[in-house]
Amino acid sequence: MLKRLVGYAYAWDYAGDAAAAPRAATLGLGSVAVAASYHATRAATPLHPAHRLHDAEHAACYVPVREQAWRGHRLVPAVPSWDPDGASLASARGQLRGQGLEVEAWIVLTHNSALGRAHPDLVVQNAFGDIYPYALCPAAADVREYCLTLAEEVLRSAPMDGVVLEACGPMGIDHAGRHEKTEFAEWDEVGRALLSLCFCQACEDRYAAAGVDSDRLAQVVREGVDSGSGTVEDRLGDGLAAEVAAIRTGIARQLRELLVARCRSVDSSIRITVHGSSDPWATGSFATVQPAVGDGVDGVVASCWDPPAGSRRIKDLRTLAAPGTEVGAYLRLDRGWPSDETTDRRLQEYLLSGMTELHLYHLGLLGHHGLATMRRVIETTSELAARA
Repeated sequence: MLKRLVGYAYAWDYAGDAAAAPRAATLGLGSVAVAASYHATRAATPLHPAHRLHDAEHAACYVPVREQAWRGHRLVPAVPSWDPDGASLASARGQLRGQGLEVEAWIVLTHNSALGRAHPDLVVQNAFGDIYPYALCPAAADVREYCLTLAEEVLRSAPMDGVVLEACGPMGIDHAGRHEKTEFAEWDEVGRALLSLCFCQACEDRYAAAGVDSDRLAQVVREGVDSGSGTVEDRLGDGLAAEVAAIRTGIARQLRELLVARCRSVDSSIRITVHGSSDPWATGSFATVQPAVGDGVDGVVASCWDPPAGSRRIKDLRTLAAPGTEVGAYLRLDRGWPSDETTDRRLQEYLLSGMTELHLYHLGLLGHHGLATMRRVIETTSELAARA
């Protein structure tokens, strides 16, 4: 059964474009997730009446950054120059609600280059000592408190129908936000997972508390990155891999549980959705939710940007989700979704795999052709679900 259709958007999509909210309402969506905090990006705005690009030069918060809420914090979010009062999320919400759509706050948590560069001791550091300045490490108490305060302030800024939590766990080597040139190294998926393991002070403290020798672990990881064969377990050894996996999934689980509790403390009925992965080594926008999604999460969403992998990812998340927790598929609609039998079959497979929500990227980035694709996907999925 298909229960929800969610489109994604940026706050700037609704600044100076009175047609943006009505356009979203024509697609058949029930809800729009608007970015309340987001990393640096250069975004296309193909349908905006005044411009074709929006350059978000640094990570920013699109709600008011109240001095009294952030006093004493090491990490304080920035506001964009075009929205110094942090009013853009509330403005977008008002426009969308005026069209009868629900509005959710899409909160990107640990992906923040501006704060990472200013506080290099709070970011992910790999086994070679390289730091990832875009990747705040939630093993650190300052980072967890930043995430909790950010979520609370977003919910206090305006009434929301839900929150969508992205990067709800450690970031890794991928999704840096700059022109990537790492593909030339030809690291395989396992090598990239090993390069995503963190050795910042907070993580090393956790390894020590669990009885793991971080120096030995770093040496094994360095050797494993370039060994070129086998799984993470093969390269680390089953015993060490199990210990490290428990620590890594525990970091993400702790952040998730704290965020659920903080969000509920502000609004006990707020809907909470998490972008997640069943892979215990997953980092980034879709951080691991092993060994279980946990209580208090209403929906968990799989990345289906690589369409052939979607069914497996949906099934795997379904096994980790409690009864009553919805499982969504996150689709990138600028490619891979033609109006043909292949798309129909893939969407049917997603429904049979346990998909109950469709999350669609991205209302502001797509032009007329892309929005027509979104409309077709929504209509096709709704028809397939109705026949099931």
